[in-house]
Amino acid sequence: MAERYSSFTPGGTGWFFQRVTAAFLVVVLAFHFFLLHFVNHAYEVTFLGTQARMENIGYLLTMVLFLVTAAFHGVNGVYNALVNQGLKGTQKKVILAVLTLAGVALVAQGTYVALVMGGMI
Repeated sequence: MAERYSSFTPGGTGWFFQRVTAAFLVVVLAFHFFLLHFVNHAYEVTFLGTQARMENIGYLLTMVLFLVTAAFHGVNGVYNALVNQGLKGTQKKVILAVLTLAGVALVAQGTYVALVMGGMI
């Protein structure tokens, strides 16, 4: 089936960012699973839960970057999948608006949780 629209078209900006976000998410999740399965899960919980770590602005920025990356990757992927099913015109705009709002809401909620856990709020 030929794709009607896709940011997955090689060479496009969307294609590039979809690949970069996928690579970033794989690296972060690989680190998580490495600690979880090969080091000690308690170490990971301690590492992430240390008050000094949580108050670190670098940790907060990394967490927000992860959230934004995951939101973009997910929203872009779902949008492409739905559009390739034949959505057109108003349907495309509504789907994009709903997915974008959902992505923004998830990033906002995750940022709020990171701020609360870090004692910054």
